[in-house]
Amino acid sequence: MQKSVQKLVNDGKMLPLMEEFYTIQGEGYYKGTAAYFIRIGGCDVGCHWCDVKESWNADLHPPTDTDVIIENALKHSNVIVVTGGEPLTWNMIPLTDGLKEKGAKTHIETSGAYPLTGDWDWICLSPKKRMLPKEEVSKKANELKCIIYNKSDFEFAEKQAAKVSGECVLYLQPEWSVRDKVVPMIVDYVMKNPKWKVSLQTHKYLNIP
Repeated sequence: MQKSVQKLVNDGKMLPLMEEFYTIQGEGYYKGTAAYFIRIGGCDVGCHWCDVKESWNADLHPPTDTDVIIENALKHSNVIVVTGGEPLTWNMIPLTDGLKEKGAKTHIETSGAYPLTGDWDWICLSPKKRMLPKEEVSKKANELKCIIYNKSDFEFAEKQAAKVSGECVLYLQPEWSVRDKVVPMIVDYVMKNPKWKVSLQTHKYLNIP
């Protein structure tokens, strides 16, 4: 990558864009809401069950002018969800500043493994065991979404819930490939621990992106 382009990427004025699409938010607090998704490439958190592993290598995704990303997004919606990969790998300030100048609502889906940049209306924190979230992200999270793959994940979820604010909405979400096994476990757990809610990947049931 040219040094001039690398500097723009480092400054957040260009971002490794994997894909962008207008769809329905399928998970968590805003499920059912029409939103424009911006998927940023680059992630070293390395979840073995990740369903977008093609996002991990940022070099595979072309650096794209942040102003162009903003322009494309606002053609479709004023609810913008930035996801990845791990978007906080990059400086999110230019992206969120540009979106909010145009009156958009900025949402991020993050593992919290990197320092928080950008001005966000909604932070969905989905922590991972391999790289734990930064304290600042946990404290500012509006939504905690813990993925349940096996029984030990409930203990991990409780440890993460202890780090977020009292206003943060708590979700347990089955990992898709083992959903038939873990859904009954999640239902039972939420009924015994009603501070939690169940989140499902409804977009997969609807067969949409």
